[in-house]
Amino acid sequence: MNLRPMQVEDLDMVAALESHISPGPWTWGIFRDCLQAGYDAWVLEDDVGVVAAFGVLSTGAAEAHILNLGVAPALRRRGLGRRMLRHLLCRARQLGAQRAFLEVRVSNVGAQSLYRSQGFHEIGVRLNYYRNAEGREDALVLSLSLLPSVDSLGEG
Repeated sequence: MNLRPMQVEDLDMVAALESHISPGPWTWGIFRDCLQAGYDAWVLEDDVGVVAAFGVLSTGAAEAHILNLGVAPALRRRGLGRRMLRHLLCRARQLGAQRAFLEVRVSNVGAQSLYRSQGFHEIGVRLNYYRNAEGREDALVLSLSLLPSVDSLGEG
């Protein structure tokens, strides 16, 4: 899998993947707007150039917000989501963020497990945040400190 910045030429595949995996998908135009706004957007593509995963990150005021992260269903549980998440967190640190935030559907226990395995913890709930087939669904708000922990600093 090749990890690289998302390009306008990727948007058809990214939007198609998003519409396949999300009950309330972002549109092609939303992804385009993210690129135009200068958000950090990335894709993982296979050997023939098919997008297998994507991630979109916004940073500012020492904070990062993971806006969207998706993995093709047939390729889940192979570490692609973890690889993309770690890359986005690395980029956030490089861009000066000290804390990362994201929202996740209360029904998306797989994603919650991934985020928690990387150190995210719940800080709140956004009521009726996401659209779904039944109408609306709550989101858990998760946060992660991007500062080095005391344990990782060593004795110097």
